[in-house]
Amino acid sequence: MTTAFAAAARVVDPELRVVTIADLGVLREVEEEADGTVRVTITPTYSGCPAMDAIRADIARSLTAAGYPDVEVRTVLSPAWTTDWITDEGRAKLAAAGTAPPPPRSLPLLQRTPVCPRCGSPEVEEISRFGSTACKSLWRCRGCAEPFDHVKVL
Repeated sequence: MTTAFAAAARVVDPELRVVTIADLGVLREVEEEADGTVRVTITPTYSGCPAMDAIRADIARSLTAAGYPDVEVRTVLSPAWTTDWITDEGRAKLAAAGTAPPPPRSLPLLQRTPVCPRCGSPEVEEISRFGSTACKSLWRCRGCAEPFDHVKVL
C-alpha cells in the first residue's frame, strides 16, 4: 500500500462515522503520477449521495496533509457500488457501533433480514424503510427492544 493510498484510505465516511471509505469499498483506486499528481477514483454508494462532496474534500485534505498538493478525485459510476464491497472489517465496525451491516446480496430476498447488532437476535422488525440517512433503514429488536439502523442492501 502506497503512502497516498493509505492517506486516502483513512478518510472516514461522513454519514457512517465508524467506517472509512476504504472499509465501505467507496475508494476504488489511488494512482501516483510521475509529475506528483495523485488521482483518486471513488464510487458513491448510490447515485446522488449527498456525502460525495464531503468525501472528495476530505480526500483532498488528507492527501495534502500527507504531502501531495496536487490531487484529482474522480467519481466513477460503473460498475455501480454494492454493499458486497463493504469489507469484513467494515462490517465488524458497523456492528460494534450498533448499526446492522447488510447481508450478502447473494442471499435470497427473504433471508436478508438483519440480526440485532446489540444482542444478536434474529427477531427484529422494520420500523421505517427510511433511517437517519438514505442508505439506512430503522429497525427494532423484539429480543432486547432496542432500535437500530440497518445499512440497506444495494
